[in-house]
Amino acid sequence: MKKQSFLKGALIISLGGALAKILGAFYRIPLANILGGTGLGIYQMTYPLYCLLLTLSATGIPSGLARAVSRAEASGDLARSEGLLHRSLLLFTAIGLAGSAAMFFLAPAMSAAQGEPAAAAAYRALAPGVALVSALSCFRGWFQGRSNFVPTALSEVLEQAVKIGFGLYFAHLFAQDVSRAVAYTLFAVTLSEAAAVAFMFFCASGHLRIRAFLFRRQGAAARSGGAWGASLRGGSSFGTGLPLYPDASSRPSPSCLLRATVPVAVAAGILPLSNILDSILIVRLVGRYAENATALYGLYSGGAATLINLPVSVCYGLAAASVPALAALCARGNASAAEEKALFAVKCTLFVSLPAAAFLLCYPSQLAGFLFRSIAGAEGAMLARLVRASALSSVFLALTQTLSACLTGMGRAKTAAAAMTLAVSVKLILECILLRVPQISVLGAAYASAACYLVALFVDLVYSIRERENRTRAAGYFLKFALAGAACAAAAWPLRNAHVLLIFAVSSAVYLLLAVAFGAFTAEELRPFLRRKRHDHDRRAGV
Repeated sequence: MKKQSFLKGALIISLGGALAKILGAFYRIPLANILGGTGLGIYQMTYPLYCLLLTLSATGIPSGLARAVSRAEASGDLARSEGLLHRSLLLFTAIGLAGSAAMFFLAPAMSAAQGEPAAAAAYRALAPGVALVSALSCFRGWFQGRSNFVPTALSEVLEQAVKIGFGLYFAHLFAQDVSRAVAYTLFAVTLSEAAAVAFMFFCASGHLRIRAFLFRRQGAAARSGGAWGASLRGGSSFGTGLPLYPDASSRPSPSCLLRATVPVAVAAGILPLSNILDSILIVRLVGRYAENATALYGLYSGGAATLINLPVSVCYGLAAASVPALAALCARGNASAAEEKALFAVKCTLFVSLPAAAFLLCYPSQLAGFLFRSIAGAEGAMLARLVRASALSSVFLALTQTLSACLTGMGRAKTAAAAMTLAVSVKLILECILLRVPQISVLGAAYASAACYLVALFVDLVYSIRERENRTRAAGYFLKFALAGAACAAAAWPLRNAHVLLIFAVSSAVYLLLAVAFGAFTAEELRPFLRRKRHDHDRRAGV
C-alpha cells in the first residue's frame, strides 16, 4: 500500500468524507419524512453523549496515533509503527467498552435530564457503537500515519451505506411507533460501525500479510538477525508471523499512546460536551415559551447542522492529511516548512468552505426545502432561518478543524484544547442569554455557535501561523475566495426560483471559472499531485 502525497491524500479522504456526508444528508430526507420533527429531535438528542464518549475513547486516536506513527515511519522504525497499532487496539478498545457501558447505564438519567423519556432506548441501541468506533479509530489513525488514506475513505462510505440500508428498513418497519423506530435506526448506526471495523481489519491484515511475505522472501529474520530479527518475543500481527517488537525499545507503552492521544481527545471532547449542554439548554430554555422545543432542537441539530457540516466534512481530509505531514516535518526539525504546509491547508479549506457558506447564506430555503421536503410551513421557515444564521459557522468550523489538526501535527494539541475551552465558554454564556428571548428562540444557539468557532479559529490561527508574512497571505486568501464565493452566488441569483440543483450547478461553474481565471492555485502548489499522476501514467506505460 503506497503512501499518498499531502494533496492527493487530502483529496482522497475529502472525497470519501464528502460522499459519506452526501449519502448521510440524503438519508435524512426519508428519515425526516418517517420520523417527523419530534422523532428527529429524539434521534439527535442521543448524539451529544455518544460524541462525548467517542471523544474520550476514540476521537483523539486518529490524529494522535497518526502523529506517533508518522514520526516512527519518518525515522525508519517500522516495527514501532506496527507496535503502535497493536497496543492501541488493546488499550482503546478496552476504554471504548467502558464508554459503551457508561452510555448504556446512563441512558435513563440522560433522558430524564433532557425531558424526553423515549430517548433512553435510543441511547442503549447506540451504546455498542462507542467500543466499535474506538477500534475503528485505531485502524484509521495507523493508516493515516502511514499517509495511506484510501482505507479510511472507503470505510466512511461503507459506514454510511450500511447505516442507510438498515436504518431505512427499520424506520419503515416500525413507522407506527416513533420511539421504537428511532431506537432501531440508531441500532443501524451500531451495525454500520461493526461493518467498518471488519473492513479495516481486513485491510490491515492484508497489509501485514504482504509485509510478512516480503520479509520471508528476503530472509532477513533468519539470516541477519537485524532489525527484523527472528525473535518473536513481541508477538505477531494478526497471525502473520511478522514480529511486532524486535526489541524492547520498539515496544510502545500505554503511557506513550495516552500522551499522543489524550491532548487531542481533550481538544475534541470539549465541543461534544457543549453539545450535551445544548440538548439540555435548548429544550429547557426554549420550552419555557414554546411547546415544540424538542422539534426546534431537532431542526437546529438535525437539519441546519447537517447542511452546515457538509463543507466541513469535505475539508476533513485536509485536517487528516495535515497531521502526518506536519509531524514528519517537525520530526526533521523543519518548522518553517511545517508552517508553510499549514498555510496551504488553510488555503485549501478556504477554497472549499467560503463558496459553500455563500451558497448557504443566499439559498437556505431552496436547499432546505429540497433536502427536507417533509419539513414545511412554520418549521420549514425556521429551518431556513437557522441555515442562514449558521452559514458563516461552516467557514469558522472548517478552519478550526484544519488548524487544530495542524497544531496536533506540530505537537501543540494542548493549545487547541485551550482554544476550544475558551470558545465553548463563550458559546454557553451567549446561549444562556439569547435562548431566553422568545423573539430569538433557537436562533440564539446558531449565533452562539458562530461566535464559538470564531474565537477558537482566532486562537488556533495565532499559534499555528506565526510568521507575519504568512498571516498576511492567509488574509489575502480569505479575501480572494470570499469575493469569488460572493460572485458565484450572485451569478445564480436570477435563477433563485429554479430548482436548487440548477442553482448549485451554475454557482459551481462560475466559481471554478473564477478560480482558474485568477489562479487560485499555482503550478508549484499542484506539482506534487501532478507529478504523482505523471509517474503513475509512466509506470503503467512501462516507462
